[in-house]
Amino acid sequence: MIIKSEEKIKPTIPEAPGIKDVTKKILIGTEDGSHNIVMRRFVVNPGGNTPRHTHDFEHIVNIEKGEGIAVDDQGNRHKISAGQSLYIKPNEKHQFTNPYSAPFQFLCIIPNIQKKG
Repeated sequence: MIIKSEEKIKPTIPEAPGIKDVTKKILIGTEDGSHNIVMRRFVVNPGGNTPRHTHDFEHIVNIEKGEGIAVDDQGNRHKISAGQSLYIKPNEKHQFTNPYSAPFQFLCIIPNIQKKG
C-alpha cells in the first residue's frame, strides 16, 4: 500500500499550447507502482485555462474546490463547481477555464498512458 501526503508533492507547471495559469500534481502514478491509472490534481487560477484539446483515452474529473467552466465538444460552456463530477469520452474535445476570482481545483483520473510492467 502506498500512502502519500499531497502537501509533500511539488506542483509542476504544465507546458502546452493554449494553457495559462495552471498547476498540476501527480498524486498517484507510475512512480508509486500504479500500472493502470494515474490520479492528478489541477489548480486553474483566476483567468487561467487548460488548452482546448482531445486525446484517445477517457478520463474522470471531480471538482474539489471553487467553480469553473467546462467547455464541451461542441463549444458549449457549462458552469461546474465543487461536488460535481464529469466523464470525458475518448477523443472528446474539452477545456476547463476559470473566469472567477478564486482558484478552481479538480482531480483528474486517467489511464496510465506510460504503462510499465
